[in-house]
Amino acid sequence: MKNDEGEVVDLYIPRKCAWTNKLITAKDHASVQVNIGHLNEEGVYSNQFTTFALAGRVRAQGEGDSALDIMWRKKMADGSAQ
Repeated sequence: MKNDEGEVVDLYIPRKCAWTNKLITAKDHASVQVNIGHLNEEGVYSNQFTTFALAGRVRAQGEGDSALDIMWRKKMADGSAQ
């Protein structure tokens, strides 16, 4: 929920799994949120990052690594991570 100034005032904002696009419940203790840092042309961290959240079910099925790799490659191909 947002107030009159446009600031988010909710105490809890649920996350969605970046791979399945389903809500990650508060009881999903196997879920992870990964920040991938952006590098500039010299290979130095540029203080920017992209966040991906993965549900515990994705990780339990052994799809976490490939899902993260596919999502990052797609984001890089779109050019939105630059």
